[in-house]
Amino acid sequence: MRHPLDSKFASSSRRAEAARRVALYPGIEVAVITNADTISLVHSDMIDGRGGRIVTANLDHFRRAASDADLKGLITAGDLVIADGMPLVWASRIAGRPLPERVAGSDLIRSLSKSARDAGCSVFLLGGRPGAAAKAGRTLAAEFSGLSVAGTSCPEPGFETEPAELERVGTEIALSAPRVVFVALGFPKQDRVIDILRGYHPDAWYVGVGASIDFVAGHVSRAPAWMQRSGTEWIFRLAREPRRLARRYVIHGLPFAIRLFAWALATRFDRA
Repeated sequence: MRHPLDSKFASSSRRAEAARRVALYPGIEVAVITNADTISLVHSDMIDGRGGRIVTANLDHFRRAASDADLKGLITAGDLVIADGMPLVWASRIAGRPLPERVAGSDLIRSLSKSARDAGCSVFLLGGRPGAAAKAGRTLAAEFSGLSVAGTSCPEPGFETEPAELERVGTEIALSAPRVVFVALGFPKQDRVIDILRGYHPDAWYVGVGASIDFVAGHVSRAPAWMQRSGTEWIFRLAREPRRLARRYVIHGLPFAIRLFAWALATRFDRA
């Protein structure tokens, strides 16, 4: 089912490959990059016709990858792995290798849409709750006048296990030829789906954006800006969806954060 990969997909973005990286956990490196530089990199590649995959890594990505080699490989295979979570930024500071800032997928969905508009390129939105992608597409087109939304799709749950559905979505993306594809299916589903879709249309940048399409559509409220900056956005989301997120944030997330910070501190002492 998967299409052969052409040379652009095989080489991906040369600038992304050259980005400086730091290890924040054994075997996992994150790009030392700002929001502005991320946008500039993708903008340049949009114009030049090069594509790639952005992994918006957070604490939960690291936790799950720590005990699953396949998930770790899924993260490290990204052309640009960014820190979409303040705990990763804090860990980098503890380790003495500070990242400049958090680069959130929920911010990139807007900033890269604006960049695509400025470059005369189009975007595609995949995922989210039923109807969210279409509504988010209309919202972005209204916010960034002149933005071309090449298409939207909210496939039924489980579509990623159906070869015919994957082929349908991949063909739709290839025919609409966007330069940026936002995929909101959650980790690791969105990253596995992206890996397949790139075989159909390798010239685009694919960005895993989690709940961001629902945020833009207004189906889910995002935390206030001060909570985003302070690293307490998870508390806001936990209060809104305690049943779904308590296990992830409290039972698994907090203990792993302690492990992450301890590893970062040990790394700092080892270097010293």
